[in-house]
Amino acid sequence: MTTRTGAPSRTPVQLAALVVGAVFLLVGVLGFIPGITTDYDTLTFVEHHSEAKLLGVFQVSVLHNIVHLLFGFAGIAMSRAAASARAYLIGGGVIYLVLWIYGLLIDHDSPANFVPVNTADNWLHFVLGVGMVALGVLLGRRRALRT
Repeated sequence: MTTRTGAPSRTPVQLAALVVGAVFLLVGVLGFIPGITTDYDTLTFVEHHSEAKLLGVFQVSVLHNIVHLLFGFAGIAMSRAAASARAYLIGGGVIYLVLWIYGLLIDHDSPANFVPVNTADNWLHFVLGVGMVALGVLLGRRRALRT
């Protein structure tokens, strides 16, 4: 399928993966910008002692920001084909649901909180996980029904 200009058109699942990837990429970059990330001077590479917070709410570290960047690059790259876009959304969603459970089970002040996460992160991970899986299943299913 192509557009009027001859460029290949994207399926809904590909577009969703592209948008989700772009948002992750943006969040990863914003995590390194002082002011958008409060208490930037406390940003650590990996550990729960980082008090830096994206938008003053979500606890971040250098590792956390790198993970966002990697998820962003993966989403953009995997949006090139419907099957890989669907896999990105569902697989990434499952990873975020596992991270949500991990964040609920660990003590946020323990060394096990190496990402680091806080309560706001935990619930954002839940919403991201459910949203990504839903997009992958629902939009990927639409494509399969048409063929």
